[in-house]
Amino acid sequence: MDDSQYDEFGNYIGPELASSSEDEEEESGVEQGFGEAASASEDGDSDNEPGPLAMVRQVEQSMTQIVLHEDKQYYPDAEEVYGPDVEALVQEEDTQPLTEPIVAPVTQRKFQVDEEAQMPDTTYTKEFLVDILGYPAMVRNIAVAGHLHHGKTALLDVLVAATHTWPEWDRAAPVATPTAKMRWPGDRAFGYTDVHQLERQRAIGLKTMPISLVAQTTKGKSYALNILDAPGHSNFIDEVAASLRMADGVVIVVDAVEGVMSGTERAIQAAMREGLDIVLVVNKVDRLIIELKLPPEDAYFKLKLTIEEVNSAIAACPQAASSMRLSPELGNVCFASAAFGWCFSLESFASHYVDAWQMPIAPRELARRLWGDIYYHSERGTFMRKRAKDGKQARRSFVHFILEPLYKLFAQVVAEDEPTLRQTIDSLGIRLRKEDYALDARSLLRRVLCQFFGPPTGLVDMCAAHVKSPVANAAAKTERLYMGQMDSAVAVGMRECDPEGPLVIAVAKQYPSSDASQFYALGRILSGHIQTGQKVRVLGEGFAPGDDEDMAVATVSDAWIYCSRYKIPVSGLGAGAWVLLGGVDASISKTATIVDMDVAEANLAIVRPLQLPSDAVIKIAVEPVVPTELPKMLSGLRKIGKSYPLVQTRVEESGEHIVLGSGELYLDCIMHDLRCMYSEIEIKIADPVVAFRETVSETSAIKVFGDSPNGKNRLTIIAEPVEQGIAEDIESGKVQLSWPARQVGQFFEANHGWDILAGRSIWAFGPGENGPNILSDDTLPGETDKSRLRSVRDSIKQGFQWAAREGPLCDEPMRNTRFRILSAQLAESAIHRGGGQIIPAARRVCYSSFLTAEPRLMEPVSFVEIQAPADCVSSVYTVLGRRRGHVTHDAPKPGSPMYMIKALVPTIDSSGLETDLRTFTRGQAFCQQFFDHWQAVPGDPLDKETVLRPLEPSSGQQLARDFMLKTRRRKGLSDDVSIDKFIDDPTLRDVVREFQQ
Repeated sequence: MDDSQYDEFGNYIGPELASSSEDEEEESGVEQGFGEAASASEDGDSDNEPGPLAMVRQVEQSMTQIVLHEDKQYYPDAEEVYGPDVEALVQEEDTQPLTEPIVAPVTQRKFQVDEEAQMPDTTYTKEFLVDILGYPAMVRNIAVAGHLHHGKTALLDVLVAATHTWPEWDRAAPVATPTAKMRWPGDRAFGYTDVHQLERQRAIGLKTMPISLVAQTTKGKSYALNILDAPGHSNFIDEVAASLRMADGVVIVVDAVEGVMSGTERAIQAAMREGLDIVLVVNKVDRLIIELKLPPEDAYFKLKLTIEEVNSAIAACPQAASSMRLSPELGNVCFASAAFGWCFSLESFASHYVDAWQMPIAPRELARRLWGDIYYHSERGTFMRKRAKDGKQARRSFVHFILEPLYKLFAQVVAEDEPTLRQTIDSLGIRLRKEDYALDARSLLRRVLCQFFGPPTGLVDMCAAHVKSPVANAAAKTERLYMGQMDSAVAVGMRECDPEGPLVIAVAKQYPSSDASQFYALGRILSGHIQTGQKVRVLGEGFAPGDDEDMAVATVSDAWIYCSRYKIPVSGLGAGAWVLLGGVDASISKTATIVDMDVAEANLAIVRPLQLPSDAVIKIAVEPVVPTELPKMLSGLRKIGKSYPLVQTRVEESGEHIVLGSGELYLDCIMHDLRCMYSEIEIKIADPVVAFRETVSETSAIKVFGDSPNGKNRLTIIAEPVEQGIAEDIESGKVQLSWPARQVGQFFEANHGWDILAGRSIWAFGPGENGPNILSDDTLPGETDKSRLRSVRDSIKQGFQWAAREGPLCDEPMRNTRFRILSAQLAESAIHRGGGQIIPAARRVCYSSFLTAEPRLMEPVSFVEIQAPADCVSSVYTVLGRRRGHVTHDAPKPGSPMYMIKALVPTIDSSGLETDLRTFTRGQAFCQQFFDHWQAVPGDPLDKETVLRPLEPSSGQQLARDFMLKTRRRKGLSDDVSIDKFIDDPTLRDVVREFQQ
């Protein structure tokens, strides 16, 4: 190689080299193409068809043009690789997080179990169900209520399995414990009315779910049963209240071992307030045999004790009557074991004996002799009231005829081998398949008992005989719920449950669709007939005659009979039935009243809103992680308000969005639905706090007056505490200002010892219509112009409502406070005493009189019921002592190895109580807690001498000051609460300041 032909960098600088063979071939090809192009141009076709000449020009152009870097193509594009029929998306860098795929998979929004694609087969036709609902006398509207895990949903499963084709339930083993159910959250073999995904995962009822079915009595008569399965957890008492609003009677389910618990008592009290018929099902009788292993005689006494506990709970209610007593021989008590699929009453069990032995006695007459101190002498074959002298031949009838055969059947199935068991089963007329004998003991026992007892006709007998039909209960329900005139045509149609009368539907609950995109309204038709496509008026809870702000017009798009997992579409339904409506939920917040368009506006009135037995006292602040997603969160909060009757949402002055609920589990379910179902965004929450109330402990020390902004009006008001029990009577609706003034005065005179004139002078309750504070007029005619005072009455009431809703201590509602107007100096001209002058003056003088009456802070107190073994009682006391709790009851549960501990714990200290109890007792303690009452926080919240050390918990007299300051800081308020800003007169301000010092 000649180095002279290359420079120092290795570049060739010698003479040009000859062209390669490839270049020669390319040049010859180009020349050949040029000749062909020239001949083609002579024919005149070069203008229309691109020939090789154009290719030459393109080649020459491509060899000489400049190509930008971004236009160069080094790799084939997506269309060349995948073809023109495939859409390719290119995602720019850093515009999407790595956790999200570029092309998101198609997700199916489905948050509950449903069988709408293929309705299950039933022992009746769906048309027969719709037809029988048209005869209200053959309909029973029932709510099933009771304590947590006492078997309410499992009892309904027995009814569903008897009327529906449910192969999963037939094949499943009897599982009664929620822990075992949680192992298979997708299993459909249990909880037919548990359709929400959280209910399936946690094996606990969270929503009131309806189901309508046709069941037969022992005599073969068919009834349509509309049943609502209410949750048993103490946090969801609002769902129980909604179910009782729809029903005419309630089935109380009680565990035979645990007996009456706090949830049972609350359900009974709610049913008594609604005036419903009560029947009883003693469930889990199998636990007496399998777990406790009680002898038959002891099992009888345990069952009797459980029934007497229920009767005692009923008798403790003010509305109790002797006719409400429950007893098996009366036919209003059933015995069941829902896990093993059987339920019977004394009459249904007696019918087995009568049919099998051809007894010359009616089943009802035999049933009357199967309970109580009635004995059967086996040798004589007679019943007697007293046991025979020898005591061996005479056995208690319930034990002899029911418990002993049941015990023997349990023992035979569990202990005997297949040949012996087959012989016993064949003698009872029970037919099993050969593979059934290979099942485990519990599954085989379920197969045998289901065939032995048959369908739960005893439960249907009890509901048909002891629960009123919609027609029989229509008058009582109308008088209790309807807020309009009782002599109007609407009220008459409701009292008669007339399907031809004016349409009135009481909406008590709203349910989301399976994809949570819309809501449906479940209501009871009190009068008239509803049809799809019908235009109706929807009256909200705030509707009042003459004020149609809370009224909307809607068109019914769909109507169904709701059966939990499926819906039966109908064209219309009549009075007495339950109906699920679509297209009317837009203006409904909680409950509503739907009326026909033909009803005159003067006759429009609403059904009374739900009276919830608990307050929403625990609150959390929520905000989206991404601030731009705030509209999605607000939309989700509105849907949460529709789905949960008790929940409250509001915005504080600091801009926080507050959600109030009844407990930790309640708020946990709300946040799950808000995040996963309704807003589908990430939401962060603050630590839970509690709501407070403000009250006074003494009467105002001086008469405080306040002037209007124009200085021409002056009001003098004092504040004082009200007697114990008045606030509860007002909140429960025992006294209402819609009554005549004389009736209100008589109520306070008879129940609280007031002077009748003092009761008649009440102007308002607040905040709201049933608020626990009172505004009364104590002015004298000689000192105040009554005509002028009456002209500004509404303005003073508005100022009082404003003050009662937001107290001066920490913007919390007032409670147990009575404001008395002592004098009013009002301007002569009406224009000078308008609402703009009187309302702020009334609010300011209420604040100033409140602050001079020894103000105090009130906190909610929770009632806690704890079940634990005897060796864990000391640990329970230790946990309660750390949380300012004190025990009110401590005793063993009769007939069970458990201790019952009842205590009161401040709600602010109850967060995490259940977790601590399980930790200290190694998981052996189980507790239920719910709001019980309000009590004053120790200490003076305005005492500035109280020393609060940071990062140290306050105790004793420091609590009130500590709670007030922390609440004000959280709300963005100043620490100081001064009365000076509420008093304009400097002399009065000095007097008040000297008095406080």
